[in-house]
Amino acid sequence: MSEPQAQQPQLQIKADEKEMLGQYANLAMIHHTGEEFTLNFIYLFPNVPQGKLVSSIIVSPAHAKRLMRALGENISRYEAQFGPIPEPPAAGPAPNVGFVQ
Repeated sequence: MSEPQAQQPQLQIKADEKEMLGQYANLAMIHHTGEEFTLNFIYLFPNVPQGKLVSSIIVSPAHAKRLMRALGENISRYEAQFGPIPEPPAAGPAPNVGFVQ
């Protein structure tokens, strides 16, 4: 007779409706130091040289690496189901972005 497998408790995440709706970003900027990675998610307005910082997330290097791996795995599963994601042609150099308050 085999031993029953120990079940992990279900993780409960508390989230308000605002967080559940999510935010749209069409630009991500990533910076790093020896201790952390900062991911800035930005919405650039169409036809206007202006944007808005949607969210700034700071993670450890180990978590950034797990995030990269998880994103790669999900992209692979997506493309297996829906086909390759087309990449747009190079649009030239990245825009010079600065933050204002």
